[in-house]
Amino acid sequence: MNIAYLYPWDVVGDPTAPARLADLGVRAVALAASYHSTRTATPYHPAHRVLDVPYPAFYLPIRPSSWGRLVPVAPTWTPADAYLQARDALKAVGLEVRAWTVLTHNSHLGAANPDLVVRNAFGDPYPYALCPAHEDVIEYCERLVTEVLELAEPDGLILEACGPMGFAHQSVHEKTSGADWTPTDADLLSLCFCDACAPRYPDATRAQVKAAIDRTPPPATAPATHTTATPTNDAASSAGTLEEALGFLTDEVRAIRVGLSDTLRQRLIAAARSTAPNVPITLHANPDPWAAGAFAPLPAGEPGADVLVANCWGDPAVDATRLAGLKDLATPEQRIGAYVLALPPRPADAVTLADHLGTYAKAGATEFHLYHAGLASPQRLAAVSEALHLHARRTMAP
Repeated sequence: MNIAYLYPWDVVGDPTAPARLADLGVRAVALAASYHSTRTATPYHPAHRVLDVPYPAFYLPIRPSSWGRLVPVAPTWTPADAYLQARDALKAVGLEVRAWTVLTHNSHLGAANPDLVVRNAFGDPYPYALCPAHEDVIEYCERLVTEVLELAEPDGLILEACGPMGFAHQSVHEKTSGADWTPTDADLLSLCFCDACAPRYPDATRAQVKAAIDRTPPPATAPATHTTATPTNDAASSAGTLEEALGFLTDEVRAIRVGLSDTLRQRLIAAARSTAPNVPITLHANPDPWAAGAFAPLPAGEPGADVLVANCWGDPAVDATRLAGLKDLATPEQRIGAYVLALPPRPADAVTLADHLGTYAKAGATEFHLYHAGLASPQRLAAVSEALHLHARRTMAP
């Protein structure tokens, strides 16, 4: 199964798009139904070459009575029913259309509702990150899934950001690299201490996290009501891993963090099955329990989903390890997908890409989710198509 990711505006207004995608060698398209703000190239569109998407939008008709406190916004840069127009054009050439649905990543709703966003241990808000510890956020995601299934009638549902977003976020003009924060620091800055999350943690957690980031000695005492483990007072100043930074708090904080994603995911799967029982569900997931962002933590698996997809945008060997981790968590019936980057810094080279596909297949991937068929240049699209065919020939070779 090969799936190309796409935005509605890549199809709407471009009558050549459906045939181009059908010729790519994919069976399905992951079409964004709900997506965050972006600035995007449109190398094929007859009306423009660069499109500014200034806020997150819902690309289906918005029925006010279907929403609660949080209501998505319609786009102005493409028709309000852009998803439906694109869907019909793609299905007309024989492609399946799956609804790519971004959940907790929404800077518009976060900025308008600052009490519902992720806040780090210092109290700094992340307006792009709705925190799923809040019932209003979970209900919004449930309504989003239900509306997508009812209005879009997709061939599949793809859930992205099905958990808390974290510190890492490529938005506006990012100016954080000079602080020389380590990956562990970034993980610590991804822990949420909003009004709903903070009371769930052991009492010493916030101070421990702040001390670890600032490389200062943490508090000398452990919380009496949450754990009986012995604190390690030098953990923050010498921490190299997240576990070392959190010390005696690790197990409880990890369980709380994973629980946020578990609750949201289970609620959304239940809503999806109630609305459209036979529509397959794909999860963008990460076996790392500390993961934050588009690929939510899934350290214990999720039998309610049909496909588990891991991010494969980095070193192929590291990507393969992540895929293998998801494969180990999957049930025999579940499929594993590799979210394959076909954009820079990857070369526009079919042999290199086919080699990557082979590495991911050996790690357990049976689906290739290709990012991104609307952003890739003609040379890149040609390389993707050739790589898919080359991988298929290699697979069939004796």
